[in-house]
Amino acid sequence: MKIVIPMAGLGTRLRPHTWSKPKPLVSVAGRPVLGHVLDMFESLTAIDEVVFIVGYLGEQIKSFMDKRYPELTASYVVQDEMKGQSHAIWLARERLEGPIYLAFVDTIIEADLSIPLENAGPAIAWVKEVDDPRRFGVADVDKNGRVLRLIEKPEDPSINLALAGFYYFPQAKDLVTAFEEQMASGTRLGGEYYLADAINLMLEDGLDLRTRQVDVWMDCGKPDALLETNRYLLEHGRDNSSDALLRQGSIFLPPVFVHPEAEIAESVIGPYASIGPNCVIRRSVIKDTIVEQDAFIQESVLHASLVGIGVRLFGLHGFVNVGDHSEVDLS
Repeated sequence: MKIVIPMAGLGTRLRPHTWSKPKPLVSVAGRPVLGHVLDMFESLTAIDEVVFIVGYLGEQIKSFMDKRYPELTASYVVQDEMKGQSHAIWLARERLEGPIYLAFVDTIIEADLSIPLENAGPAIAWVKEVDDPRRFGVADVDKNGRVLRLIEKPEDPSINLALAGFYYFPQAKDLVTAFEEQMASGTRLGGEYYLADAINLMLEDGLDLRTRQVDVWMDCGKPDALLETNRYLLEHGRDNSSDALLRQGSIFLPPVFVHPEAEIAESVIGPYASIGPNCVIRRSVIKDTIVEQDAFIQESVLHASLVGIGVRLFGLHGFVNVGDHSEVDLS
């Protein structure tokens, strides 16, 4: 079994942070988004390899994996041209055989990802019922639960099983064949080949695709969604409030995540603040905010903010979105 994770996109909705690091390495609740995604698969014992399709700054993904997940066998394929999801996965075709999971790193889900290995069974698309499906790609299913087709932004509100960006295919080679058929026919939108079109080709050829519900679906693709995900994760076991409350000289309002190597002095942290390693925060109030590693914040009051790696802030009041290694001094 392999996990395939396409991540070559530029992450433009998370600028300025994605100028200096790939989107999967943006932090939420004390660790990079990619770490949360990989942790979703930690209960599965049959994973042989993780295949990453990387692009801009992709070498940072390898460094992260070597440091944080040395026990995982990982391989890397580079997508130099942004030709879409299908093209990205097709580039890894030499590594795609047997059953695979396909996961996109825009989202974190809580769901049963287990597959009975003794019976490969049907393909699976993880979905979430939504009130307004017009903003999503959705699965149209028949009365027996079999997917008939995938539809982008349907007009019919009854077709409301939104695709969560996680799939299982019992035979990766069939997916590769569909990609090649899709690209040969030029089936694309805005110059990009989309996975949904390839899956629809497979459905036309008889693919048995079923849906499985996710319990929780969290978006990490843009600043407001990232902060919402941070709040959820801190409320559901990713905080370390009990340790933070032992610190002297500052006030901590749970839930929070404060890295043990962060220095906090004469400040109020929380609720819903995540503070990375080697940060220094002095005489400040930080709530509903993600502060990445090595940041220095002094005499500031921040809320609903994203503070990048190595940022230096002095005398700020309000909300900010500051990219890595920037300095703002309003003192």
